[in-house]
Amino acid sequence: MQPCVEMLGFSVYSGDFRKIVPASFTDLKRPVLVTTFNAHAYIVAKRDRFFYDALQRSDILLPDGSGAVLAARLLSKRPIRKIAMYDCFLFQLERLEREGGSCFFLGASQKTLDEIAARLKKDYPGIRAGFYSPPYKETFSEDESREMIKAVNDFAPEVLFVGMTAPKQEKWAFRYRDRLETKMIFAIGANFDFFAGTISRPPEVFIRFHLEWLGRLLNEPRRMWRRVFISLPLFVIEVFAVKFGFKKI
Repeated sequence: MQPCVEMLGFSVYSGDFRKIVPASFTDLKRPVLVTTFNAHAYIVAKRDRFFYDALQRSDILLPDGSGAVLAARLLSKRPIRKIAMYDCFLFQLERLEREGGSCFFLGASQKTLDEIAARLKKDYPGIRAGFYSPPYKETFSEDESREMIKAVNDFAPEVLFVGMTAPKQEKWAFRYRDRLETKMIFAIGANFDFFAGTISRPPEVFIRFHLEWLGRLLNEPRRMWRRVFISLPLFVIEVFAVKFGFKKI
C-alpha cells in the first residue's frame, strides 16, 4: 500500500518519489501507472470522465502543483510536499543509469526526441533508450495506437515515458496499459521539452517559492494562460467550498 492523502475524491501520493521503483510494488502483473494531480488536471477531469478515471485509477498520483499542496493542507490536515514530475523523471534516469536499465520515450516531435537522445548519450550513457514520435493530433486511430504499442513492445523497456500533453497522454496510457510490455509508465508531458532543452524550465527561485506556474506562464503564455487564469481560480473556489461545507465530493 502506497502512502497517500485523500482529497477531492482522489488518493494523492504523500511519500518519497525515490521509492517509486518496481520493487516497491508487490503486484506487477501490469505496468505501474504514474500520473500527476494539479489544479488544471482536476478541473479538466470534472468534465472528462475517462480522464477522471485515468487519474483516480493510477497507481501513483503525484501532487505536482501548489494547488495540490494547498488542498491537502486545507482538506486533509495532512500537509504534503509538492513532487515535480521532472524530479521524479530525473531520478528514474539516474536509477536506470546505475542499474544499466532501459527506457522508452513515446511522444513529442522527432526533433525533440533527437535532442533527448543526444543528451542521454552524453549524460546517461548506460541507459538503453528507444524512441517513437506519434502523429501530432488530438486523438489516435486504433491503427496508430497499434503502431505505438508495437514500437514500445518491440523494445520492451523497463520504464515508458509518455509525453503527449494532458489529458491525452494519461488517457492513452490508461487505455492501453494492459497491452504495454513495460514495468512502469510515467505520463510526463512537457518534461520531454525541459530535458531536451527546447523549452526552459523556470529558474530554481521560482520553484522554491511555489511560483513555477508563473515561470511557465512567462515562458509559454499561449499554453499556460488557461491553466493559470481559469483552472487555478476554479480549483481554489472548489477547495474552499468543500472546506466550509458548501459542497460535498
